[in-house]
Parts: sequence; C-alpha cells; structure tokens
Amino acid sequence: RSSQQGADSGNGSPSSAAAETPSSEDFSLSLLDTNLPAEAETELRSFIIKRLTKGALFEGMGNVASVGLSIPEYRVGCYYCRFQQENLLEMATVESDTNNAPEYVVCFLGGSEKEDTFRLELDRYVQSLKINLDLEQKTLETYVNPYFRSWFENAICPIQRVVQLFQEKLAFLLHAALSYTPVEVKNADERTEKDISRFLAAASLQGLVQEGTMTSLCIAMTEEQHKSMIIDCSGPQPQLHNAGSNRFCEDWMHAFVNGAEGGNPFLFRQILENFKLKAIQDINNLKRFIRQAEMNHYALFKCYMFLKNCGSGDILLKIVKVEHAEMPEARNVVTVLEEFMRE
Repeated sequence: RSSQQGADSGNGSPSSAAAETPSSEDFSLSLLDTNLPAEAETELRSFIIKRLTKGALFEGMGNVASVGLSIPEYRVGCYYCRFQQENLLEMATVESDTNNAPEYVVCFLGGSEKEDTFRLELDRYVQSLKINLDLEQKTLETYVNPYFRSWFENAICPIQRVVQLFQEKLAFLLHAALSYTPVEVKNADERTEKDISRFLAAASLQGLVQEGTMTSLCIAMTEEQHKSMIIDCSGPQPQLHNAGSNRFCEDWMHAFVNGAEGGNPFLFRQILENFKLKAIQDINNLKRFIRQAEMNHYALFKCYMFLKNCGSGDILLKIVKVEHAEMPEARNVVTVLEEFMRE
C-alpha cells in the first residue's frame, strides 16, 4: 500500500501480493490486498516479478528501490520484502515442503526512497506480520488488513510523535539513550510506551560500538544509579524523575524541536542518525587522544580539554572507562581524567 499523504506526513497502508513459488523458474503472483489503483498495482506487480525472476529477494530481508508508477505519475519509494508464514516454516520438515509452501511479498510505498532510513523498522514490522499471518478470511479482515493500513503510523512516525510529546524534555531522553540509563514508563497508553521504547532503541549506539561495551555499560549505569529514569505520562506533558542531561544532548534537542515545524518523519530520523554519528566520532576522537596520552603529558591535557568542551564528557568518559577496563595504561589515563573532571 502507498502512504496516501506522501513521505512528508500522513498515515499509510501497504500493498501485499502472495507469490506461490514451486520452483525458482516457475511461479505465479496473485494479489492478496492493496489500496493501489488497478493500473499502478499492475505496474508494481511487474516490478516485483522482475525482482523475483532475478532472485533479488531474500526471505525476511527488505529492500528499498525507486519505482515508476503512472498513478500518481511520479517515482515513489518502495520497500518490499519476501517472507513465508512462520507456522509453515516450523511445520516444514523436508526441503520440498518448504519449497512448495506459499510465499508472500509485502510492499510499502512512500513519497521517496527515504523509506531506506526506516528499513530496519519495516523489517521488524514485516516479521511481526509473518508470525501472525493466517490466510483464513476472518484473520485477514480482523488482523492483516488493519495491520497493513497502519504501517506508516506504526513504523515510520514513532520518532516524530516522541519529539512532539517531549519537546525540550527530549534532551533527557537522548541522554538516557546514549548512556544506557534504564528507563521506566508509567501511566502511558500502549502506543506511547512503544513509541518511547522505539525512540530509545533508535537513539542508542547499539550495533555501533562493541557489544561487550554496551553490556558492561548497561550494568555499570544500573549499579551506579540504583534507580531508573522514570517517565510519568499521567498528565498532558510527561514528567521526568532521576533524569540527566548534558550540553551535547541539549544542542541536539534544539535540532529536533526546530525540525518539528515541518512535520517530516524522515527529517527526524536523519537528525537522529547525525546525532549518533557525532557521538561515535567523539568517542573515537577521545580514544585516539587516550592512546596518545599514554606516552605524552600534553596529549593528556588535550584529552581533558576535549572532554570539557565536547558537551558530552560525562557519557564519553563512562564509555571509554568500560572499554579500557582491561588495559592498564589506558585505564590510568582514564582515572586521571576522572579526577580532572571532578575538580
């Protein structure tokens, strides 16, 4: 289905086609559900058939491409993903059973190829559909079709909704995500709670720094604070307790709040990616300075000045402390830096 109000705003819906694949050379493609006009649906089907013929669709891994459709007469961004029902995969005990099981291709259309920035979210969205999909008409009408119709709102818009809800308090949420501070949400409806959880996951450095570092940092932050940051959503504006922030997160909060005027969810995602990129650059710079400081006292001073001026010294110091825990010389540098920062 297409996002009916384009990529800049609006709610969305998907176009789903069921593809039966007896073999890689011989398959039929039949329509399960769509909100596209007939002509555009035929063009999209032709595009998907070409991709299937080339073997360019891997099970469970989404792709994003630009597709030309005569309606609305411009190229749109298309996320497409091939999958099989979860229960059929579990029941298939022989290879031939898996090969003969029906497969599906789900397509989400937006206003541009910017859907690529949300590919992981859309992969997770399809995974949830895959687990719950049942071709019985009752399930199709009560679960699958409504799930299709809400793809844009549920997979693309959470970051935007969190920015609009928190406004200036977003700095505390960014700080919690960067520092892996535990967060507890109270008195929130299910959608708001999921939105906050998704925002924290998207804003964290998970996957960008070593897995062991993240695990150790989570443990360190939990032990150090002894209590979570609490978000109380009982009123019109969320109230935060045990929250922390720094200049780095406050500066980026302004970038989000200023971007809210346009109401473009893709802009918010891009700002979030830039926020994480800058945090990673700062971590790498600090680690480089620490390596130099092991041999050079002037480099130690450079470390201190960098931590003092980057706006996020509190978090960076915790991250490098965890990473250098088993490296005696670097650990000594970090200990000195901690003393400087306390003073």
